[in-house]
Amino acid sequence: MHDLRLHALAHGRTGDKGNRLNISLIAYAPEIYPLLVQAVTEDVVAARFAHRKPTSVRRYELPKLYALNFVLDDVLDGGVTQALNLDSHGKTLSYHLLGMSIAVPDELMAFARVRRNDA
Repeated sequence: MHDLRLHALAHGRTGDKGNRLNISLIAYAPEIYPLLVQAVTEDVVAARFAHRKPTSVRRYELPKLYALNFVLDDVLDGGVTQALNLDSHGKTLSYHLLGMSIAVPDELMAFARVRRNDA
């Protein structure tokens, strides 16, 4: 097993609407998708964003796209037009999720995009 950050296994797309954050996690290869389903659960994402105090985290599986979509409520300080801080919205928060590490079995390492310092 190897601990890898999610950015070595998937990329992200984000959006925000009001105080709701939407993050899609899209596997680089179909073979990686089952690992993402197993390892990146609603509870794991809620814990990762605990400092933002989400009131709910919902996960939607998109198996034909090899993607997971997460919707987090009440994490954007009221939304883009109400927040007093900068860079707290969707695009920057996807990097927070992609920085999370998960255990990756040896047989999936061939599908990971690993640089020397990632593994």
